[in-house]
Amino acid sequence: MTHQNMTDEELIALDVPLMIRYGMMFGGAHRAALFGDGAIAAALGAERLEVQPRSVAYLAEVVRRGGTRMASELPEPLPGPEAGALARDWLGTAAPMVKGVAEDEIVARWLEAVAAVLELRLRTRGGL
Repeated sequence: MTHQNMTDEELIALDVPLMIRYGMMFGGAHRAALFGDGAIAAALGAERLEVQPRSVAYLAEVVRRGGTRMASELPEPLPGPEAGALARDWLGTAAPMVKGVAEDEIVARWLEAVAAVLELRLRTRGGL
């Protein structure tokens, strides 16, 4: 089943941390699923917490500059306690699999994909 025939409720029920783990560890189809359905599911979760796309895009830059591990230890990687916990869950799952700059870049690009989906959803609803 692809996101093309999944409802928002089905997508948000996906286990994003598991998708991060598999996408980072195995690459290939798992990475494609992470950047597809996983990014959409993460954006839906962020949207429900009223996270702005620019906050997720900024977090991607934090990952590029300081690394996934450092970003996972921030007290509030996204504004607000619930959004911060969501981002720490994503980053904390990815951090043990990051061995260097290449993996940090994968995490940053995934966060940018999440931000892009979030922005697209907000624009189509007239929120931006």
